[in-house]
Amino acid sequence: MSEEVLLETRFTDIKLFRRGKVRDVYDLGDTLLVVSTDRISCFDVVLPSGIPSKGKVLTAMSCFWFDLLAGVVPNHFITADVKEFPAAAKKYKDQLSGRSMLVKKTRPLPVECVVRGYLSGSGWKEYRASQSVCGIALPAGLTESARLPEVLFTPSTKEEKGHDINVNQSYVEKTVGKKTADFLRQTSIALYSTARDYALTHGIIIADTKFEFGEKDGAIILIDEVLTPDSSRFWPAAQYAPGKGQPSFDKQFVRDYLEGLDWNKTPPAPSLPQDIIRKTTLKYLEAYRQLTGKELSDR
Repeated sequence: MSEEVLLETRFTDIKLFRRGKVRDVYDLGDTLLVVSTDRISCFDVVLPSGIPSKGKVLTAMSCFWFDLLAGVVPNHFITADVKEFPAAAKKYKDQLSGRSMLVKKTRPLPVECVVRGYLSGSGWKEYRASQSVCGIALPAGLTESARLPEVLFTPSTKEEKGHDINVNQSYVEKTVGKKTADFLRQTSIALYSTARDYALTHGIIIADTKFEFGEKDGAIILIDEVLTPDSSRFWPAAQYAPGKGQPSFDKQFVRDYLEGLDWNKTPPAPSLPQDIIRKTTLKYLEAYRQLTGKELSDR
């Protein structure tokens, strides 16, 4: 799929709510307009190169999971059909089509709800040093990419700038209260477990992911993006071989490329070669196809 890359939106007659690393969010009163651009960030730095179709994959995949997981916990999704957007947004149909969602406005909770089912990334680095992940002791003898004996809830802070900081359940309880902290842990694990089991039947291992929640009318609901290649590690199940790093459908492919460069992981980030950009687009599209059984163009 070849198409123009959208790196940024500027809808000057709609109030900008926030511009994140990947998404531009606009304030429409009781609702928010979430636009997934083709920006990509690695190591908390936005790269100058965009990834064609990336924003559309993030939106389509989040819509898919919001629907599939609605029985686990309610979410903020209203519609992705531009024809149903408020008039102020409809005029930008050409930029919004396929890459935007209208969602309920909530009060976001200040916790990143990270869930790990496999030993990878920073978790593997910590395990090698201390036989633990985010301070949670694990059995000896686990290898890189091994399935963990039980699903781990390893929350972190949500930092506006720089890296999120890993915290423990006690910190979450002090921040949002014990009842809410327990709900976040139990619900995050339930969401991950449901998604993991579904994905395995479609040839993908979800090694880890992160969820965000917000409060709306006294209830806590699922918000932000859900189980995308940006927020999760997706591995092809057919090639799974513990004891080493795994091939992936997510932006780990870009991280691996950047790790091989002489770059200190601070701005400005280097541009990506066209070959890396093209292969990243194909990985995102393939992840969507395998999980949903559809091509992106079928939406």
